[in-house]
Amino acid sequence: MQSENKMGVQPVGRLLLSMALPMMLSMIVQALYNVVDSIFVSRLSEAALTAVTLAFPIQSLMIAFGSGLGVGINALLSKSLGQNDREQANQAARHGIVLFVAVYVLFLGIGVLAAHPFMASQTSDAAIAADGAAYLSIVCGFSFGLFGQFLFERLLQSTGRTVYSMITQMVGAIINIILDPILIFGLFGAPRLGVAGAAAATVFGQFCAAVLAVYFNLTRNPDLSLPVRRFRFEPRVLGNILSVGIPSVIMLSISSLMNLGMNAILISFSSTAVAVFGVYFKLQSFVFMPVIGLNNGMVPILAYNFGAGKKERMQKTIKLSIIIAFCIMLLGTVAAQRFPETMLSMFDASDEMLAIGVPALRIISIHFPIAAVSIVFSSVFQALGNGIYSMLVSFCRQLVALLPLAYVFARLGGLDLLWWAFVLAEVVSLVLCLLLFAHTLRKPQWRAIGQRPLAHSA
Repeated sequence: MQSENKMGVQPVGRLLLSMALPMMLSMIVQALYNVVDSIFVSRLSEAALTAVTLAFPIQSLMIAFGSGLGVGINALLSKSLGQNDREQANQAARHGIVLFVAVYVLFLGIGVLAAHPFMASQTSDAAIAADGAAYLSIVCGFSFGLFGQFLFERLLQSTGRTVYSMITQMVGAIINIILDPILIFGLFGAPRLGVAGAAAATVFGQFCAAVLAVYFNLTRNPDLSLPVRRFRFEPRVLGNILSVGIPSVIMLSISSLMNLGMNAILISFSSTAVAVFGVYFKLQSFVFMPVIGLNNGMVPILAYNFGAGKKERMQKTIKLSIIIAFCIMLLGTVAAQRFPETMLSMFDASDEMLAIGVPALRIISIHFPIAAVSIVFSSVFQALGNGIYSMLVSFCRQLVALLPLAYVFARLGGLDLLWWAFVLAEVVSLVLCLLLFAHTLRKPQWRAIGQRPLAHSA
């Protein structure tokens, strides 16, 4: 298997680009449809945009479960292929299917039981609460498409077939973009659904992408055998997935808590401040999502060569990933510094939103290049089976540093000072990443790569 799979033999630069570019392109499309979603919603009203922003922490939590467990499956599966253990790779995929079914049932319950109480706890505006609850009920209740897309795209990525993963993501995003105006505004005879239409367009696009990803795995992925009838429960396999996946879920869930806390701080100023934060999160995805795509291409390469004991290839992959990520983030900073008014105007920004949003974008974007390094190192930790390190970095950045600093700065200097909390929190994250990576390099497990066969366990 090692001699057949490109992840162990192709030149690192060409390999990383071939793995990452499709993922980066698909992530850019994902960012585009996230932004288009909010642009159309903003045309309804600023209150509708605020409703979607307040609902985002739950949506972010779903993404955390899908992406986090996907990282655990990805790391074990790629490492198993590197060790030429095809049966463990197949079992990793089958355990993943069972895990994702269980996660869907969890969020189905949240959509049915918790959507209205969650929104009511954040705002006293009945219209905002009703729109947000309708949005959440749909995206949670029909999240089987989201989780299916996450799982089966990760299986394609784990075996180096990122082009197919790119196709599925782009198909889902394009369908979403097409349906958004039709369902939101009731075009071509469709009912005018408002905010609920944005949710319906999203879940239908995710469902189509998931179906296509299943098809590609069954017809274009000979490295894996997926029939669930061959599933047999193996605590060791599940433990290896969860040892990386659970810290990743927690790490990404911390972002949901941060969003919830930041919304609570900002709503004390105005609903417009919340809307600005929501717009920022959509816009920053244009620079963060390509870096995440880069990391999605990087992780299987690192995990495979970790399993194969090829340290030099791992080192080259890490260095090249940091350079590419830094350049992407630097471009994002330049764009936010030069064109903040243009960016906000896409969301039908009022004068008040411009007054809050322009300094916000300029200040927050300073931290983008710093974040590039931290994001790459967090993915390195996950690929090496040290997901707990990634979780620790995320926890310290968002809950230990960002939220307390934002609260204090808001009280001391208002909104303009609050945004500097993002920059200082990212500096904390970078320092911690460098310390943890230095610790990783001193571990016997790292020093032994290439000197002796690695154990099959994570």
